[in-house]
Amino acid sequence: MRTDPDIGRAPRPDAPPLLTQVELTWLEGRIEHWIRFGRDCGETIVDRRRRILAFPPGHVFAFVRWASNDFGTVISRIDIVRAVARGEAYQTLPFVRPGGDILLRINGWPKVERVLKAIDAVEALGIDPTDAGPDHWRHVHNRLVAGYEPRPYSRDQHRAWLLRRGLPS
Repeated sequence: MRTDPDIGRAPRPDAPPLLTQVELTWLEGRIEHWIRFGRDCGETIVDRRRRILAFPPGHVFAFVRWASNDFGTVISRIDIVRAVARGEAYQTLPFVRPGGDILLRINGWPKVERVLKAIDAVEALGIDPTDAGPDHWRHVHNRLVAGYEPRPYSRDQHRAWLLRRGLPS
């Protein structure tokens, strides 16, 4: 885990919030990095194949990375990450600056596909996966790593999460 280099120093009153930046690349059939869900607050187009999305502190997003070579798939990975605020501890992650609170980290296409289905199931409830409780994504991670089927997210779980956060359900 790393921490913000400004830790121990009071942030300037006029300092903007720390934004988590995710570099997306799309080289058809070779390297494909995309966001499966998440609400970004800004975009910078680097060139026709690369762009950078910014996420404000506390927002959750799913970052998918896939790459292949002449012999087939080299990497297939999905990470569900919570963007951190200035001074919060975080884990580093390739193409994500400065890093984030990693709720789920899965690699290998069969498991990635199961995560995508879990995301689809949350959306089928009419719930934006960004708003789902972070504990659900940790649960999905832990179950898949252990070789078990994750329990589906429910409206009751979501209502409980919203009540813990102090939001109306």
